[in-house]
Amino acid sequence: MDEKCADDGCPVARAVEILDGRWTMLVIRDLLGGTKRFSELRNSLAGISPKTLTDRLRSLEENGLVRRVIHAEVPPRGEYTLTDTGLGLEPAIRALGAWGATVASAPAGTPTTGVK
Repeated sequence: MDEKCADDGCPVARAVEILDGRWTMLVIRDLLGGTKRFSELRNSLAGISPKTLTDRLRSLEENGLVRRVIHAEVPPRGEYTLTDTGLGLEPAIRALGAWGATVASAPAGTPTTGVK
């Protein structure tokens, strides 16, 4: 990446702004598997609080990455699905997973290769 830009116009800074938060990428990772209900997401993300999950889903929805559908039932049933924009993150999530697996398997203190 040779292009330098000010933070307010930098695509990487914009992506980090949208994807910020401890759980955000994990929510996206889980939704790459298809539509999920709130309870399914909560169960798959051990340790996340309902408030944090709600906040992350709302943020992703506001940024056009997630679509929420509420079914008129008693009790109401909400489902979350990645939009086409959200699905566009799949290569990045896969790359992060591959990188994470490499780093996780390296002995402590071993420098990673290919990072400048």
